[in-house]
Order: sequence, then structure tokens, then C-alpha cells
Amino acid sequence: MDPTRWDVPFPLIVVALFVIVMFRANGTYWLGRLGTAGARRTRLVHLLDSPGYVRATERIDRYGPPAIAVSFLTIGFQTLANLAAGATGMKLRHYLPAVTIGSIAWALLYATLGTVGVDLVGRLWAVSPFLAVGLVIVAVAAIVGYLLWQARRRTRDTVETQAPDSPVA
Repeated sequence: MDPTRWDVPFPLIVVALFVIVMFRANGTYWLGRLGTAGARRTRLVHLLDSPGYVRATERIDRYGPPAIAVSFLTIGFQTLANLAAGATGMKLRHYLPAVTIGSIAWALLYATLGTVGVDLVGRLWAVSPFLAVGLVIVAVAAIVGYLLWQARRRTRDTVETQAPDSPVA
């Protein structure tokens, strides 16, 4: 489904993408809710009722909506965020406004930058498949490199904060 090939006005493309992402995000949320409901019928119920898990779900319910909205600006994290919101039982009065804002942002970005990017890679492919594949490899390598750099930095910062203070002379 490539919106660049749709022969409809731009606002209709944005609305269609919004509806698609709302169905997908809410479906993921409800899968999380169903999964937790099923887990409550197993030995995991003790974990789900533990004070730590209850505190975590309360924090996710309180502070999670901004994370839900921002997750739509990422690749790969939005599904996890929606699933976690459902699995932890985020209240719908918190979840629905966040998912609506995120879905609007996603639809606008995908209808503009996303379709332009897909179109440009398609045009590059027509000129040189080798360059198109190279561009994708460079982009993936840059993302992986950035993630590794962030992980190393976090590890280094954690080690530095846990290191005992050196004695003062």
C-alpha cells in the first residue's frame, strides 16, 4: 500500500492513514489487554498482583500517555508502547487522547516525508539498484551505530556513577 500511488486528494490520504494507524495501534493495545487477562488465569497472577508490578502499572498509566504519543515518531517502538499500555491496563481516558495525537502525527509524517522518502528510494532504484541498496545499508548502519554508541555511553555513565569515590588526600 503505497500512498504515493493513490489517486486521491492529499487530505484524504492523511485521513486514510490516520484510520489505518488507529486500528493498528488500538488492536495492539487490546491484544495487550487480552494477554494480561489470560495471564491472570495462570500462575502469573501472583506477579501481576505484586506491589512492584502494581506500582509500575500506576506509573505507566500516569506518565505513559506522552510516551505513547511520541512513540509514533519512532520506528519499531510504537508497537511495543501500545502493547505495554494494553498489558498494563492503561486507562482509556489516558490512552485514547495519546494514541489519537500520535496517530495524527504519524499520518501527517507518513503522508509527507514517508511517501517522499519511498518515492525517492524508488526513483534511485530505477536509476541504480546498487546505489539504492547502498543507501539503505548506510542508513541502517548509521542507526545501529547510533544505538550502540548510546548503549556504550549509558553503560559508561552507569559504571562511573557506581564507582566508589576515591579517597581524598
